Amino acid sequence: MAEHETYATTEFGNIKIADDVVAIIAGLAASEVEGVAGMSGGIAGGIADMLGKRNLAKGVKVEVGDKQTAIDLYIVVRFGARIPDVAWNIQENVKKAVESMTGLEAVRVNVHVQGVNFGTAKEHEEEVDERVR
Repeated sequence: MAEHETYATTEFGNIKIADDVVAIIAGLAASEVEGVAGMSGGIAGGIADMLGKRNLAKGVKVEVGDKQTAIDLYIVVRFGARIPDVAWNIQENVKKAVESMTGLEAVRVNVHVQGVNFGTAKEHEEEVDERVR
């Protein structure tokens, strides 16, 4: 991620929002969506996870301008989730979170599905049981 910061000037002074802040907001908002098993951070993210370090911006790439931002999210979906619905919900949740928290306009929220998590057999059975009820 670039070491870029967004600046806004108010009557009280300047506001600086680092790219990492936007990435963290987007990553957390995407993780909240049902059907998302996790974020896909590539090999570097996998190594950080193994070392016990949680990267809140894992699987998120942002481009931030003065008033707008474009976001790419790399996700893993849960087996059985309807991918178009999950992607749409991610786009809505991320756009709403980023815009309300930063004041930036999210002009693009691209969702890249990198894999499917099958979980354990027990987890899968519990999810199926919940849906049947």
